[in-house]
Formats: sequence, C-alpha cells, structure tokens
Amino acid sequence: MDKLFEYFSKMIRETNIEFHRYIYSRINWESRMIGLTGPRGVGKTTLVLQHIKENLDLNESLYVTAEDFYFASHRLLDLADNFVKMGGKYLFVDEIHKYKDWSKELKLIYDYHSELHVVFTGSSILDINKGASDLSRRAVMYQMQGLSFREFLQLFHHIPSQIYSLQDIIAHKVEIPGLEHPLPLFHEYLQKGYYPFALENDYDIRLRQILNLTLESDIPQFADMNVSTGRKLKQLLAIIAKSVPFKPNFSSIAKILEVSRNNISDYCLYIEEAGLITQLRDATGGIRGLGKVDKVYLDNTNLIYNLAHENSNIGNVRETFFLNQARVFSDVVASPVSDFLIDDMTFEVGGKKKGQRQIQDAQRGYVVKDDIERGYMNVLPLWQFGMGY
Repeated sequence: MDKLFEYFSKMIRETNIEFHRYIYSRINWESRMIGLTGPRGVGKTTLVLQHIKENLDLNESLYVTAEDFYFASHRLLDLADNFVKMGGKYLFVDEIHKYKDWSKELKLIYDYHSELHVVFTGSSILDINKGASDLSRRAVMYQMQGLSFREFLQLFHHIPSQIYSLQDIIAHKVEIPGLEHPLPLFHEYLQKGYYPFALENDYDIRLRQILNLTLESDIPQFADMNVSTGRKLKQLLAIIAKSVPFKPNFSSIAKILEVSRNNISDYCLYIEEAGLITQLRDATGGIRGLGKVDKVYLDNTNLIYNLAHENSNIGNVRETFFLNQARVFSDVVASPVSDFLIDDMTFEVGGKKKGQRQIQDAQRGYVVKDDIERGYMNVLPLWQFGMGY
C-alpha cells in the first residue's frame, strides 16, 4: 500500500485549486457513497482531488485509480478493509469501470464499513450498466459534462461570471463584467474550449486518443463486445460525423455495417452515454429519453471540428452548441415546427439573418442568433446559452 500513498501524495501536490467546475458545489460530499460519472477528459479526477486537498485530513484519506497495477493482485474490498484498520475515513476510487467486479465490491464496502465515505468516478457508460442500478440504493450519482462557455471564460481567460438561468437569458439579463465583445472568445470556445485539457499542447491529438480509448476499450469492455464490434462503433461514429445532424435511418446504416438494425440503436445508445453523440428525441415519450429519436448530433462542437472537418458547417455547429449547453439546465426535445422545444418554449437557432417564419405559429417562440452580442424582444444571442452552468 505504500506505493498507493506515495502516488496519492504526489497527485495532491500537483492539484491546482484555483478553478472549480460547476458541479463542485452541487455535490453533497456528506453522502456515504458518491458516484461521479462523465465522458473521458471532462475533469472528474481533478474535481475529487480538489475536494480532498481543500476539505479533508490527508491522514484519513486515500485516492487510488482502479487502473493501478496494485489491483492486478489485490482486491478493492481488501484495500478498504486495511485502510479502515489504519484509521482511514475517506476512500476515493478513480476509473472504477476498469475494475472487474466494481459494483459488487462497492456494495460490500458500503455494507461492511458504515464509518467509511467512498467516492468513485467512472465513464458515463456506467449509467447504463446494470452494476450502477444495483448500487442505486447506496450511491448518490452525479453526471458531469465538459466546460460551459462561462467556465471556459474563467479557466482560459480569467474572466469570471455568475451562472444565469434560462429565464435570465430570455429576460436579457446576462452581463459579463470586463468582456464587452464576447464573440471572438465564443468562436475560440466552439473549436477548442469544451475539454479542460485544451489548456495543454496537442489538443487535437489528445482528443483523438480519448475517442479511440472510448470506442476501442471503454464501451467494448462494458458491453462485453469483441474487437470487431469495437471497430464497428468507430465506423458508426464516422458515418454520424459526416452527416450530422441527421434523421437516423438505422436500416441503411445496419446494411453498411453488416449488423442488425436493433444493434445500431444499441450502439448509438452506448456512444451517446459515452459522451460522443447526442440523440435528440421528440416529445412523444413525455419524459426526456423515452421519445423517438428525431436527430443525431455529435455531442459537442469540439468533436465536430476534430472529426468532421469537411462537414463543419456553421448551422450544424450552432445547433450542437445550443443542445449541448441547454440540456444541462433544461429538458430539450425536438420541436415539431422548429429546432428545439424546452417546456412550452420553441427555439429556432440560426445566423444573424435568421427570421421569424419558423416560429410564427409558436405560442412562445424565440429566435436564437449567432454573431450578435446583445438580444432584444424574442431574439436571443446564441453565446448566452453557454452561461447556464
């Protein structure tokens, strides 16, 4: 265990605590077991290390990653037993999906050690794995996504701003002190601002590595897929990237990939849960996630610029940004007359010259325009939807 404590100490020393993600203050850290899921690269590890560094006694805490070679010959349950005997109170396990019997052992740790607080992080595909549902009575689960435009401004350009609600945006209350012209930085964000590691070099290469690991390792390992099925996931993402946003025709894609139509909808669900695509559903299901899939988008605008160079058309970028940011604070579904529906509000997304025609029959219709700094009446600037978390 000495090596684990050495690694933990090193990670704490290297953790920067100047900037906190939106979800940091929303987590009830008093809960006995907490699960934090999200796509690779959005900052889950940094967030838990910040919490340890700022709030806990390091002599009572331990952070480990399930990828550590230690777990090739040791069980997580045994580690927890030994840690508690040494006076440990706070155990943090990163990349939990890399540990084979993670849900079973976490349940046992919870049941055996009432004095121990456990926080685990993992891929967002944990959400659709039966292991997560087995833990649901014990663990409080949180889902984390990439940077909002507001967070990007603070982390990349040291321009802090408050969070604004959807009602604030509609009422034209958004203000960013110290930033008179937000559009140049907004366009920078669209290309390289969603993942915190964009602060480092070789962003495009690192983003490709995350895509490959997610498609070739995370999803196949979770869904008990073989290598050839993992390759089909990459083919499917490539097809989606070339044609987003598109009305899904699962039958034609199934023929191209030489798999059954039912498999395609399963694959899309896995890729969506892994944070690489978003499936916009209609309102027929009543609750988000149950309706029929209306359109498929890449998850965020950075993926568009990385994957779909020749198809980085600005209309696609605008719709993707709106959906990606608004879904964090609202349930977004497809509009039967326009682009998006949030509660009883219809949103048509477009450029500076976008007119009112599509929403003229909507009871509460709004035109969301790119390339404008300020809104008026029912016209809203697109960039302001990045201020919601």
